[in-house]
Amino acid sequence: MAATEELSAAVKELGLDKPNRATIGRLITHGGGLGRAEEGPDGRMSAQLRIPSDEMIFSPSIIVMPHAGDLDLEIFNDDENTHCALLPSNGDKQWIWLPVYSRGMVTLNLDGPGYYWFSSNLGNDEGQGLFGAIVVMGDVPEEAKLDRPPQPRP
Repeated sequence: MAATEELSAAVKELGLDKPNRATIGRLITHGGGLGRAEEGPDGRMSAQLRIPSDEMIFSPSIIVMPHAGDLDLEIFNDDENTHCALLPSNGDKQWIWLPVYSRGMVTLNLDGPGYYWFSSNLGNDEGQGLFGAIVVMGDVPEEAKLDRPPQPRP
């Protein structure tokens, strides 16, 4: 299966290819692909993120976590330019400076399902900037659900 077909299948599996659920499918460049966080025996998750040389994207641009929790994210800057990453995390955002050809680690805590955006807040990066999303799978707990009529589910 070609990389484009694999990404399309993953976006469809996540339900991001339909109206009102396709926010990520429409806004995030898919050139960076989709990655899945791997869960360790202790329940802690890990993933890698790269900034490929001369592409001005995060790769993957979408990271999927199977459930809420801690994510250890290793970031590689393979570009000939300095970049940074501003990442979501409960309590406070995480920011990491990524000089040319460097790598760094951040630990994120995302305690609920949803879409969490991340980006490079340094410069314009060819008019678009580097950006991506972390998708945390799952459903909100009963006590957090809104009191409203049932909504269509994928």
